[in-house]
Amino acid sequence: MEKMMQKFCLMSATTLALVGCNNEGDTESAEGGDTSPETLQVQFVPTNNDGSMEAMAEPFEDYLSEKLDREVNVTLATDFSTIVQAMGSDQVDLGIMPPAAYVQARDMGAAEAVLSSELEAYDRETGEPLEGETTPSFKGEVLVKADSDLQNLEDLAGANIATLSPSSAAGYIYPVAEMNEAGIDLSDITFTTVNDIPSQLTAVLNGQQDAAFVFEGARYVFQDAVGDNDLVEDLRVLYLTEGDIPNDAIAVQPDMDQDLKDQIAEAFRQMPEDETGQEVMGLWGHQDYTEPDEEAYDTLNQYTELAAD
Repeated sequence: MEKMMQKFCLMSATTLALVGCNNEGDTESAEGGDTSPETLQVQFVPTNNDGSMEAMAEPFEDYLSEKLDREVNVTLATDFSTIVQAMGSDQVDLGIMPPAAYVQARDMGAAEAVLSSELEAYDRETGEPLEGETTPSFKGEVLVKADSDLQNLEDLAGANIATLSPSSAAGYIYPVAEMNEAGIDLSDITFTTVNDIPSQLTAVLNGQQDAAFVFEGARYVFQDAVGDNDLVEDLRVLYLTEGDIPNDAIAVQPDMDQDLKDQIAEAFRQMPEDETGQEVMGLWGHQDYTEPDEEAYDTLNQYTELAAD
């Protein structure tokens, strides 16, 4: 646990060190003025490593290029921390940012949300998707095998748990914070960082890990990504975090030209009405976009501190 938090702190320190760097690409800056890049550098964090998200980079580029009437270059971040570093060093103009990554970059003065995403809503009692309903926030979810002896949060004492990066809200910060708050001895737990959610689920299914920290609805989102397993039948929700996690932010460089910020926001708002746009939104499970609620994002700081205690 201590080593993982040291790693998290080191990543944060590295990010802060990069803030002062200048982008040597196509972005034109004026002292005290706005910036309007000739080629818009866009980045997002993939939720799996099966190559499907890389395949959508070009259609995403084409969509934004047409809507914004400029060249667009889309890249994939290697993890949650690298997109923060990229925003902080002005290497990325537009980031589709997981909530914890957005808050870190925002608090560095390196990101401004123009929109927040809407996700599919789930019934908190049954775990079933609520058809046609969306939500601006979600829960962290602790999954175990359906026949596991683990029944509640306290039973995780001494368990082996597959997590995402320590800078992932649902994949680490929120469940760890609430375990800490519940008085569970985290030193007795073996946390293993895994690259993506399908790998987490596979590790639980094959018995390598007792539990996995994921986002709410992960069994449905990744139903076809883990072999022939019926994830809804084979995995069970042990715990939903009490805290609500705000959805992804569509974030830009704060000094970007306001007209371009508005054009970007409008391009994302039009996605639900466009076939290619809908395919792009599916990369992250987004259903729609709405105005960002910065107070909701502020809760990430409170949970990050609690997870680090």
